[in-house]
Amino acid sequence: MEIERKFLAVLPLINYLSYPYIEIEQGYLSYCPEIRIRKADNNYYLTEKGEGTLSRTEIETSISKDKYDDLSKKVISNTISKTRYLIPLTNDLVAELDIFTGKLQGLATVEVEFRDEASAINFYKPAWFGEDVTEDKNFKNKNLAKK
Repeated sequence: MEIERKFLAVLPLINYLSYPYIEIEQGYLSYCPEIRIRKADNNYYLTEKGEGTLSRTEIETSISKDKYDDLSKKVISNTISKTRYLIPLTNDLVAELDIFTGKLQGLATVEVEFRDEASAINFYKPAWFGEDVTEDKNFKNKNLAKK
């Protein structure tokens, strides 16, 4: 079960360039059910996500580069490209700051994953977190990939 909240990021209130990052590229094979492939640096994944916003099922499987390359030919969406900065927060939480490139240049979002829904609901956001878009389906990556 994935429990996360998503916010628009307010930049440059934080010096995000000093944190570790991952280069991500992802595309969608299906929207319903939501099935995507992702390249994260030199790691490759096939992921199926359930319906929902704050909480939903997520099954992620590592795949080979060859399998990723083969599945890339079947992508039905635009490919999303982003740099994800991993920024530690209090209570062992991590802010995943996504700075989008390509067609989504200028968009920056931040996600935080939680152990349970109560923690997610009671989360106090830092000043550099902007509007909460967890419930706004326009900001789901699968919908961003359609733009």
